[in-house]
Amino acid sequence: MPLPSPDYLAGYPPALTEPVARLLAQGRLGEALRRKYPAAHAIRTDRALHDYVQALRAEYLRNAPQPSKILFDGKLQSVGRALGTHTRIARVQGGKLKTKHEIRIAAVFREAPPEFLRMIVAHELAHLKESEHDKAFYQLCRHIAADYHQLEFDLRAYLCHLAAGGPPLWPATP
Repeated sequence: MPLPSPDYLAGYPPALTEPVARLLAQGRLGEALRRKYPAAHAIRTDRALHDYVQALRAEYLRNAPQPSKILFDGKLQSVGRALGTHTRIARVQGGKLKTKHEIRIAAVFREAPPEFLRMIVAHELAHLKESEHDKAFYQLCRHIAADYHQLEFDLRAYLCHLAAGGPPLWPATP
């Protein structure tokens, strides 16, 4: 059974993707993810996200630049399938070159398990020090979230669940 388009698990070996595709075809992928990640995080506002990201930056990347803007972005997932972005904006102010850093997290993570949010934030924070997706970058990601690679795979399985028309698994409670 092929995974729905867009295939968020492209590039992973069949030994990993086939069980996900099987669970998806049986309508049990959401159930499996809910068992593994039972609850959503409590970070709902841009202010709370800002505080969360700054706390992680202070704990793991004290010498990294300070982001000037941190927020949930409702447009991200629909534009280029990005889950989060880190943007560097360089401007000349007076005789100096000033660089601002912005971190935007896709709004779909407003209602997700804390592990998924930590993985996305770790990824974007790592970009403060490493611009390329290379070995040093992924070492930083694992420094912030030790199980980074498993979380990324599980998150991509959840995105396959959503792409197949499955309901959000951690809806916000009123």
